[in-house]
Amino acid sequence: EGEPYTLARVDGARVAGLTPQQPQQREAGIPPHWFNYITVTSADETAERAKELGGTVHAVPFDVMEQGRMAVMADPTGTMFGIWEPRGSIGAERVNEPGTLTWNDLATNDVDAASEFYSGLFGWSVEKLDTGDAPPYWSISHEGGAGGRNGGMRELTPDEEGVPPNWAAYFAVESVDEALAKAQELGGSTLFGPLDVPTGKFAAIHDPQRAAFSVVESEFDE
Repeated sequence: EGEPYTLARVDGARVAGLTPQQPQQREAGIPPHWFNYITVTSADETAERAKELGGTVHAVPFDVMEQGRMAVMADPTGTMFGIWEPRGSIGAERVNEPGTLTWNDLATNDVDAASEFYSGLFGWSVEKLDTGDAPPYWSISHEGGAGGRNGGMRELTPDEEGVPPNWAAYFAVESVDEALAKAQELGGSTLFGPLDVPTGKFAAIHDPQRAAFSVVESEFDE
């Protein structure tokens, strides 16, 4: 009897979800956006730990039917994200293949504060990469590095004045160029790119409602 929730699937497997934006978000001028969830063992314990580390819990842990338990919070810089304690559903059932999530980037105004918070909360390892003349970039690994890289951090740039710290979702595609052309056909627009990087190519897109996301063409982890 609640608000409708739409599951996005690839070959029958859940890969993402769509939900109507809350009225208070629209009234506040918040644009449509992708929202990132991080899997945890206990939503309640993680929420308490987040507060100890300087985060803010905006929605205390609650059950989502029999599927899982979640909470919504912000890191000390104000970046919003969700946590998910899986029960009936793990969330995304497929990743790292065309049409599914493959990477998450944090754009922040304080890399040191964000690194300390997420490392303390999730045990992530944050490493500054050698980017040469390019803007600095930090990789995120989980399980102390043993679990592989699953995201990165970058500093908000001067031309992003007014943009709040945020997490950005990256979806895998077979061809960035073809994805940009298809997005254009479907009413979307290219924000920037395509850009070549050592691991492949990526670009950022606005969907017709102006929700931003990125697509990446690369060799993906299994």
